[in-house]
Parts: sequence; structure tokens; C-alpha cells
Amino acid sequence: LHLSAVKLAELHSDLKIQEKDELSWKKLKAEGLDEDGEKEAKLRRNLNVILTKYGMNGKKDSQLIDTNYIKDGTESDTLEDPRLEKLWSKAKTSGKFSDEELDKLWREFKHHKEKIHEYNILLETVSRTEDIHKNVINPSEENLVKEEILHNKHRELKEKLRSINQGFERLRKVSHQGYDTTSEFEEPRVIDLWDMAKSANFTEKELESFREELKHFEAKIEKHHHYQKQLEISHQKLKHVEGTGDKEHLNRNKEKYAMLEEKTKELGYKVKKHLQDLSSRISQGLQHNEL
Repeated sequence: LHLSAVKLAELHSDLKIQEKDELSWKKLKAEGLDEDGEKEAKLRRNLNVILTKYGMNGKKDSQLIDTNYIKDGTESDTLEDPRLEKLWSKAKTSGKFSDEELDKLWREFKHHKEKIHEYNILLETVSRTEDIHKNVINPSEENLVKEEILHNKHRELKEKLRSINQGFERLRKVSHQGYDTTSEFEEPRVIDLWDMAKSANFTEKELESFREELKHFEAKIEKHHHYQKQLEISHQKLKHVEGTGDKEHLNRNKEKYAMLEEKTKELGYKVKKHLQDLSSRISQGLQHNEL
């Protein structure tokens, strides 16, 4: 796959969460609690997202290549959307961003691209389900259950599309105006969660509590970013030392690399699990709005 050290650590975290979710689903299935198959379908969608994200779905152009964000002011990855490419090009040449801010903005663009990938996978799944449903001749109780599943998927599509539209507007605004120094959050995933939380059915007290939790979550993400960068640096040093033939130096670098790799995997898992939990809570609040 030619994945970088950081991407391999991310893949490990994603697969660890997928494995945990599948074990939980097997227990539910054994107890007869997934009769409509919705949880199984969601697991398949999540796996499909992982395969697409890391170029493991058999399509050569699907891999989101890790570039360590910015190297010498350029990136080898493409955003696959002309509107995003245009915004990014303007932002890079505007002179409004420091190198650190460009690094952060590139993360936002990559995050937005991944959201579009996830939306398209879900859209394809819904379309296939609808085609199967239309071909059913005799309505039954089972088909009524499937209609409810389709309704839930359409609601999920609506939420994802709203998030994509909000995210694009933010990217457009930031690309033209630069970063707002008074902004409450900086991490794109946290900004997404906060925007959605404000639209959910939370009381003022619940919203304030959620805001504080998001601050802790953002600190956790920043810590993860720090270890990702250290892992990448350690990987480069290790490759350099391997060519020198200095065994003692090599062993020290291998030990440091192994420690950073394990810490990056652990933090990556914690970040993604926390994100999953926060997203689930917001989704429940948004669903309550529609009732």
C-alpha cells in the first residue's frame, strides 16, 4: 500500500474500532437484537469507508495519500473537487496564512474530502437498497421494517449533506478572510461537532457541558497530532540511520520509533472512539428535533 508511518497507525486505529464494533454486533445478533439487519449494514458501510480511505478497495485512484499535510509548500494529494482545488489554490497564494495556519487549513480540506467520500458511499448504499425495495411485489411486515431502515438512512444522508454544506461554507470563508483569532475551536472535526450540536435539541446547560467536553476532545486531538508528527520525524531518522551501519544508534532509534508508534496508535484509537461517541449523541439530538 506504500502507506506512511502515520497512515499505518491510523489504519490500525480504524480497524481496532471496526473489530470492537463487529464483536458488539455479534453479541446483539446472538440475542436477536438486529432482526432488520440495520446495524450489520452500518458495519459494512464503515468497513467500506476504511477500505476506500486507505486504497484497499481495489480502485487505484481511491487512496487518500498521506502527505504529512505540507512538504515544501506543495502536496501530492488532490482534493477531487474543482471548487475545493480553487479555494485551496487561492488560500495558498493569498499571503494571509502562516505555514502553521496553512498546515491547519490543509487538514480542514482533507477532512472535508473524507466527509464527501463517506457521503457518497452511504448514497450508493441507499440507492442499492431502494432498488431492491422497489422490486418487491408483495408488501409485508418485513418490508415495513425495511422502509423504516430507508427512512433512517435518508435522515443520515441529510445530516451528512448538511455537515458538508456547512463545512464548505466555512472553508470558503476562511480561505478568503483568513482565520478568526476569536474562533472558539480550531480542529475541523470539533468545529463540525459544535455546529451540529447548536442545531440539536440540547438545553443551554447540556450545550454548555458539551462545549466543555469538546474543548477536552480538541486537546486530545492536538496531542494526537503532536505524536503523529514525532512519529513521522522518527521514521525519517530511522531510515537515515539504517544507511549508516551504526547498530547502537539504529537500536536506539528503533526503540524510540516503536514507542512513538504505539502511543500514536493508542491516541488514534481514543480520539476516534471519542468522536464516535460524541457524533452518536448529537445524532440522537438531531433526530429528536425531527420528531
